[in-house]
Amino acid sequence: MLLRDGAGSSNGGGGGGGGGEWLRPMDAEQLRECGHRMVDFVADYYKSIEAFPVLSQVQPGYLKELLPDSAPRQPDTLDSLFDDIRQKIIPGVTHWQSPNYFAYYPSNSSTAGFLGEMLSAAFNIVGFNWITSPAATELEVIVLDWFAKMLKLPSQFLSTALGGGVIQGTASEAVLVALLAARDRALRKHGKESLEKLVVYVSDQTHSAVQKACQIAGIFPENIRVIIADCNRNYAVAPEAVSEDLSRDLASGLIPVFICGTVGTTSSSAVDPLPELGQIAKAHDMWFHIDAAYAGSACICPEYRHHLNGVEEADSFNMNAHKWFLTNFDCSLLWVKDRSFLIQSLSTNPEFLKNKASQANSVVDFKDWQIPLGRRFRSLKLWMVLRLYGVENLQSYIRKHIHLAEHFEHLLSSDSRFEVVTPRTFSLVCFRLLPPTSDRENGRKLNYDLMDGANSSGKIFISHTVLSGKFVLRFAVGAPLTEEQHVDAAWKLLQDEATKLLGSM
Repeated sequence: MLLRDGAGSSNGGGGGGGGGEWLRPMDAEQLRECGHRMVDFVADYYKSIEAFPVLSQVQPGYLKELLPDSAPRQPDTLDSLFDDIRQKIIPGVTHWQSPNYFAYYPSNSSTAGFLGEMLSAAFNIVGFNWITSPAATELEVIVLDWFAKMLKLPSQFLSTALGGGVIQGTASEAVLVALLAARDRALRKHGKESLEKLVVYVSDQTHSAVQKACQIAGIFPENIRVIIADCNRNYAVAPEAVSEDLSRDLASGLIPVFICGTVGTTSSSAVDPLPELGQIAKAHDMWFHIDAAYAGSACICPEYRHHLNGVEEADSFNMNAHKWFLTNFDCSLLWVKDRSFLIQSLSTNPEFLKNKASQANSVVDFKDWQIPLGRRFRSLKLWMVLRLYGVENLQSYIRKHIHLAEHFEHLLSSDSRFEVVTPRTFSLVCFRLLPPTSDRENGRKLNYDLMDGANSSGKIFISHTVLSGKFVLRFAVGAPLTEEQHVDAAWKLLQDEATKLLGSM
């Protein structure tokens, strides 16, 4: 029980002024004892993580049957809580840090990131403006400048120029604030009544977060142009197709306002032609946003930096350090070329927040760069990742995963029953089991069953997409603990499942 003795008997009631046990929620020595035990618990979890099914095998509603229907009246023990975590919570966890996790895109954890989260939780600040914790604001500015230099972003994105970086929760938040800034810039130019004329351009491979951002920002659904990506360009969008839609919209009196290019699309890790998209945006005074949520991490490696060519024309650029950069969720990095557009769209200045530093415009108040008011001290964990690992080790970490994906791609090529659907660019491999020529579904059920069989085994977790009408399996390497032996074991499992499925047809 996280309690302390009151003034009287330690066995008295927990009520008012007459002694008994009183809640003392933060006690240094209790924290030391319980914190050590929790770290031991977490370390043991990581040590045994391969013993758990990667994909949780529970059924919907399982937990309601295991937990009481009301909160406890009296405190419980930490031992009892650990027992419930082992027996009731962990069975309902999908283990994103498992070395056998190959679904979606990774969500990296690391010792440095974990320690940064611990320290952030210890300080527990609500850093909406500079005075609430100057170190939180200033460290974020510095670390985002460091990262911009690692990516070789144009100098306009640095805090020393008109732009700067800010940590958002997710790429969804990043694209929303960018779209709000773009919308308001256009409305100031064309008038508030022109909202119904604003048009947004994406490809059918752009993340669905942009569609949600449009819904929130009031962009009319009929004004969202979804351009079909070109399979001959490995599912990158064709600039000519964008230009065609844009020309029709201009002829109809509409106002092109926002275009999103992607470096590492969700379905297949495609890379859109940023230089051409940037030129289109520049020619029509549109906001150009680049979503590099997944693949941005790879671009700290010189051999992959060319995928960012064209960022010079971008108004905003986003990548997720919490995906593939060993920084625990959440930590999405957004840079803008001109911060004034964000601030004009998102700033509030109520009396209770006014202070000398803010009023003098001598500091950054990140509340004006985001949707919520409050914000966590997220820069700590990114700072610790950079400090404790260093850029060279982080580059090696990225290269290792890309090498493992290349290894998996070679394994696929050695078995004529499978095909690689689109060339691998980073650490994602898109593949499928080839169906018999008599299969009217073109392998949809066959590959779904292959995925379901592999995932139901608990030994690996993979996910899927659809490309050009084909049901495609995705094998994304990026979990911190993944080694070649795990890729080989996953391949053997997929081969065995394929043999069973083809044998039953």
